[in-house]
Amino acid sequence: MSELRIAVLDDWQGVAQGVVDWTALAQVGQVEFLHQYPAGVDTLAERLAPYAVICVMRERTSFNAELLRRLPRLKLIVTGGMRNAAIDLAAAEAQGITVCGGDSYRHATPELTWALLMALNRNLVQEALSLRSGGWQVGLGGDLHGKTLGLLGLGNIGGTLAGYAKAFGMQVIAWSQNLTPERAAAAGARLVDKQALFEQADILSVHLVLSERTQHLVDAQALAWMKRGALLVNTSRGPIVNEQALLAALESGRLGGAALDVFDQEPLGLDHPFRRLPNVLATPHIGYVSENNYRAFFSAMIEDILAWHAGQPIRLLGPRPGSA
Repeated sequence: MSELRIAVLDDWQGVAQGVVDWTALAQVGQVEFLHQYPAGVDTLAERLAPYAVICVMRERTSFNAELLRRLPRLKLIVTGGMRNAAIDLAAAEAQGITVCGGDSYRHATPELTWALLMALNRNLVQEALSLRSGGWQVGLGGDLHGKTLGLLGLGNIGGTLAGYAKAFGMQVIAWSQNLTPERAAAAGARLVDKQALFEQADILSVHLVLSERTQHLVDAQALAWMKRGALLVNTSRGPIVNEQALLAALESGRLGGAALDVFDQEPLGLDHPFRRLPNVLATPHIGYVSENNYRAFFSAMIEDILAWHAGQPIRLLGPRPGSA
């Protein structure tokens, strides 16, 4: 096999080259780091045409069927983590393109979620900004001990959050479509139905995978069930929460506030209300952006490329049943 050209995309912070040692790939090809932001299909097709291998970071760049058809040299895509909804896996398979995933550091998103929850609850951003501008105390912070945390989803991340909440003396309730009382109890939570989850939670945190059945699961009705002044945290995926319904609840004061790390469109538009609403604490999808997680992602990418080049690909990702 001739020397490969390998592209590393989506390095928005310009850190990929220094996080891990890429020299192991010198035996198979030339690694190039592309720092442009996501672009349209025409621009991407031209920019990526020379590459046989492309490394992508989660869901920052969309590889749909049209783009994949316009990249005849492309043989391998490797992604951070074992799930990437921005890659059309069925189209990749039809084009003979191998797709591989990788390991991740499982504490990054739970830690960020808890940091956002605490900062929103204690009004930390406004207090810090007041101090920086010459002011002093501007409000009352909330309390966690004795309050109820509602977890919409109780997988790895939700289960970790349940442990954090217990350490802070909170009551923990949870619901998802397939959650059982036994699984909830094992994680330190109590299973309730969907309506009760929203009605009883002082703080509700979203931890579901985005799918057809979870898109807009948090709709106007669900938000109306919530206590006046309750808080919502979403570090999962933006479209799980109906954005217009959330905006209405925040602008009316029905919700006390929201901490958001994910949005319908990313990067978030410059004029989006989430950038200016005083009861929104928003961060630029950094739940997985940590040193340990990036090391895990990029190290796995290197392993994937070497294994594929040796004819023994690992951590293969394929189309889900019914996705074709």
